[in-house]
Amino acid sequence: MRYTRLWQAMAWGMAFAVAWLSLIPHPPQPPALLGWDKAQHLFAYACLMFWFRQAFARHGRWPVFLLALGIALECLQGLGGFRTFDPADMVANTAGVGAGLWLAGTPLGKGLRGLDHILGKILPPRFRR
Repeated sequence: MRYTRLWQAMAWGMAFAVAWLSLIPHPPQPPALLGWDKAQHLFAYACLMFWFRQAFARHGRWPVFLLALGIALECLQGLGGFRTFDPADMVANTAGVGAGLWLAGTPLGKGLRGLDHILGKILPPRFRR
């Protein structure tokens, strides 16, 4: 891919956003469609895993990293005094990582390469890598 650093920066930005939203006292309320807390966890970690799997080389460290992130953030929520510790959230995070891995193995998992190819035709060469 030509814009690997961009996709990787976006992956880290997404991870930072999940961490920030997990640790602030009063996160913004999601749309009614995602009102169920466990669905939010599953969706967030599925998106993270799906993106990390495409932006970085396939390696077992990314699922492990995201699982550890979900556990660590949940523990920090319990220690912070503003939010509560919920083991069911860890299960939802884990399910999300699994769902993201599965999605990345489908034809959708080639979407970032396709976008990268399209951008390569549109953007001038100085924006590559």
